[in-house]
Amino acid sequence: MNDSDYKPKQLLTKREKEVFELLVQDKTTKEIAQELFISQKTVRNHISNAMQKLGVKGRSQAVVELLRMGELKL
Repeated sequence: MNDSDYKPKQLLTKREKEVFELLVQDKTTKEIAQELFISQKTVRNHISNAMQKLGVKGRSQAVVELLRMGELKL
């Protein structure tokens, strides 16, 4: 295996990333749930899980950290 073949493990799941991509588009929890065909509770769970992984206390801190890490684009 070459060094160029190495892909670092993603911090967030695909779904968590989708949720945050919609969050930075100023979508509400309800709008995100409708767009992804999941419940609002599930949206909140994805946000909460991502915040735990990042070690932050709020959604805005999570967004800032994800932007800093290059996991999220505006």
